[in-house]
Amino acid sequence: MRPPSTLPPVAELVAPPSWCTVDFISDLHLHAGDAATLAVWQAYLAQTPADAVFMLGDLFEVWVGDDCARPDGTAAEPSFESACAQVLRQAAGQRALFFMHGNRDFLVGNSFTDNCRTALLQDPTALSFAGQRWLLSHGDALCLDDLDYMEFRRLVRSAGWQAAFLARPLAERQELARGMRQQSEARKRTGANYGDVDNAAARHWLQAAHAPALIHGHTHQPAQHDLGGGMSRIVLSDWDAAAPVPRAEVLRLDKDGGLRRISLLPA
Repeated sequence: MRPPSTLPPVAELVAPPSWCTVDFISDLHLHAGDAATLAVWQAYLAQTPADAVFMLGDLFEVWVGDDCARPDGTAAEPSFESACAQVLRQAAGQRALFFMHGNRDFLVGNSFTDNCRTALLQDPTALSFAGQRWLLSHGDALCLDDLDYMEFRRLVRSAGWQAAFLARPLAERQELARGMRQQSEARKRTGANYGDVDNAAARHWLQAAHAPALIHGHTHQPAQHDLGGGMSRIVLSDWDAAAPVPRAEVLRLDKDGGLRRISLLPA
């Protein structure tokens, strides 16, 4: 059965008058085996002129609980997650940072974001900036035709499932996550159709939120879609600096309302 497209409660965020530029990124899928993307992300956060950076989900390839980012006094080097936390803490001293859950890192919690001085955003959130409302979402909740994923999403977003999962030992959670990732990669290789955002559902969300534009990630299909009636759907790019055709793109919004896609990689 196709799930409904009912708009969840919308959080409100009003940009301070001092903000001139904001950036949107998503789907970096950071993990310990991809040093190239990590390096681009770290350099970007240190150098961007934006007053605020919105990370709209799947910043991490997998997240099994905030305890994975705690410093381990017995380790010669900090964990990958601890190193990422340090990158965020340093960047937060220069600009406002916002994080929204994706389908890979929905277990990121307040312990991690508070430690990184990064605000945790509700999905969806309406941002008031540049004289307009912009509806922000990861986008996975709108992929209504991907019935297998929608069923999985309902399961893992439930408080009961999350409490039971987080009660397991860290090593066991990490092993389970590796298995889930392998299953996902195997499904990709079969050419399975994951489904795109449902445009009718996106229009419904925008109308209910009184916003003309939706900015989201998840689908890895960067584009701008005209939804009619003055509404649009703007899709962020995924990142992979080590791919045969490297990708690392920022969507930048200026106070005059201008939107630009900016590649962080050499042409």
